[in-house]
Amino acid sequence: MRVTIANWLLFRCLRWLLWIATFGYFAEFLIHKRDHLNSFGHILPTSEFWMFGLPTAALFAGFLELMAREKADVSRPALLRNWLG
Repeated sequence: MRVTIANWLLFRCLRWLLWIATFGYFAEFLIHKRDHLNSFGHILPTSEFWMFGLPTAALFAGFLELMAREKADVSRPALLRNWLG
């Protein structure tokens, strides 16, 4: 039981870290836009990869978090209630 709860917490932390990294990268893109564009004004492939890959990874981490929550038998919070537990 403890391993499944640890997995759920791992995916929960991973999801939040990936979303924070996503918004951090977007902010860095807005601040230093010229570093992410080539001479024609197109986004570099590496920048495009991170701008697409980080949110996609965050979504998959969220799906894995939901699966781990069900496996750990952690009760879901009621809709529009206190989510802190």
